[in-house]
Amino acid sequence: MPIRTASLNTQIRKNGARLHAAMAERIRFEGEEHPASEHEQALLEERRFLKEAKAKRQAQAAEPREKAPKFVHKEAKPVKEKAPKAAKEPKEGKEGKAKPKAKEHLSHVEKRAKKAESLAAAKAASKKSAKT
Repeated sequence: MPIRTASLNTQIRKNGARLHAAMAERIRFEGEEHPASEHEQALLEERRFLKEAKAKRQAQAAEPREKAPKFVHKEAKPVKEKAPKAAKEPKEGKEGKAKPKAKEHLSHVEKRAKKAESLAAAKAASKKSAKT
């Protein structure tokens, strides 16, 4: 099973910690003169393998990659021009109905002026004249 690329640095770091612990344990109990144990040798071999794999992947990443081929559009089929249709003649049996005209509407300005006039008239009507 291949090793994930993103996990190589983490694996190297963990391996280094285990290797350091194994070396410290050997030095503490047996001294520096004794050769490395089988466990230590296995950790060293694994570390070397991980570093080689990391270097190999970095070299592979530096190489140029293949580019995707450029997309080529397929030319559209030519559109067939249709012959113009003959105009239809109106039916003679029925007469066309007359459409009702749209109502005349007041513009916004006219509506405001009318409203102002009605308010002024209401104010004048509410005031009592001096004669009464």
